Amino acid sequence: MSFKNIIGNHEIREYLANSTKNNNFSHSYLFLGTDGIGKKAIAKEFAKNILCDNTKDETCTCKSCTCFISNNHPDFYILNEEGTTIKVDEIRNITEKVIEKPIISNKKVYIINDADKMNKEAQNCLLKTLEEPPEYVTIILISSNENLLLNTIKSRCMTIKFKNISDENLSKFAKEILGYEDLTENLLKSFGGSIGKAIKLKENSGKYLLIENFLKDLSKKDIIDIMVDAKIIYDKDNINEILDYLIVCLFNLAKEKREYLECIKHVNECSTRLKANANFDMSMDRLVFKMWEEVK
Repeated sequence: MSFKNIIGNHEIREYLANSTKNNNFSHSYLFLGTDGIGKKAIAKEFAKNILCDNTKDETCTCKSCTCFISNNHPDFYILNEEGTTIKVDEIRNITEKVIEKPIISNKKVYIINDADKMNKEAQNCLLKTLEEPPEYVTIILISSNENLLLNTIKSRCMTIKFKNISDENLSKFAKEILGYEDLTENLLKSFGGSIGKAIKLKENSGKYLLIENFLKDLSKKDIIDIMVDAKIIYDKDNINEILDYLIVCLFNLAKEKREYLECIKHVNECSTRLKANANFDMSMDRLVFKMWEEVK
């Protein structure tokens, strides 16, 4: 991986690359932006360049870069790479480790992925380190929801806000890299500018095309046939993505028929009911009937 191989946010990539080449970077950063737009990939490449003692480019073969590429760098640590809840003991471990001097580089880098998943106790535990970090340490927090971070945490970091990937770049990536064959406008919009979302939806891309057809047929078929066709959306494991996709499609259909816009409120009501642990099948039955009723 190198900055050149990462899609989108060119200005940020260039800024960070120049920062390391000029040896002019902060002790703490907060990378903010939508999930799945490359924040973690850019943070890791930034970390690699910070730790590099030589050319700081993708062709460097110094000991630091070699260790980093092989995932065996003693001066680099990424916490919560899989995006789970962060416990205070994990933060305490970091605060204890930062005082240890680097082993093979002149610097040490810590990345905390999905930092907004730290509870208040964990964030307070991190504060002292952010206030007085050793001169050789850089800490990078990654978050998609800054509202869950304490203001005292945010005020001690240089905030860099990432933009969503453009539809043009995302479309090219989806077709050429991910292998999407039928990439509709609705499917592209449902990615929300996120490569991560495009990857997640790839497995069920065929199903989403059937969902589009189901919505188009709402006004053409009777309720019995519609209820049969609607089974395509009765997917409990992926229901949040499906409800989001329904809204994207309904907005598009509403450009030609206003009744589809009224259906969106029923999708939102269904989402609220499911979050309140209402019966899944009954909630979905109600949603389908209400949408059919609106467009009929």
